[in-house]
Amino acid sequence: GAPRALRFHGLTPCRVVDTRSASLGGPAPLAAGISRPFPISGACGVPAGVTVVSANVTVTQATAAGSVVVHANGTTVPITPQVAFGAGRTRANNAILALDGAGLVSARAEIASGAVHLIVDGNGYFD
Repeated sequence: GAPRALRFHGLTPCRVVDTRSASLGGPAPLAAGISRPFPISGACGVPAGVTVVSANVTVTQATAAGSVVVHANGTTVPITPQVAFGAGRTRANNAILALDGAGLVSARAEIASGAVHLIVDGNGYFD
């Protein structure tokens, strides 16, 4: 049969990742070239089992110019980033993020050296 269309469920925007905060995946920033997993399902009204979420992805306090890629944990790092940034800049972008079966995303800082903080505010999910 034909694939079933996904339905969007809006949520009040809610912080699910903030590497500046020990309770939301920090307090360490993303280090250059290292992928880190972050839980999304179960936070801020995102149900377990959801595999696609809508979010605002923000980077801040970058020590060098680069980009951040957010993707389903355990998958190949895509070549298209969610956010590109300059040193010391704060930048944000809306994104549709895939989650793995356990509800995790993985984030990677594509910078030559240094680090950047990541903030993800969920605002909906698809099922």
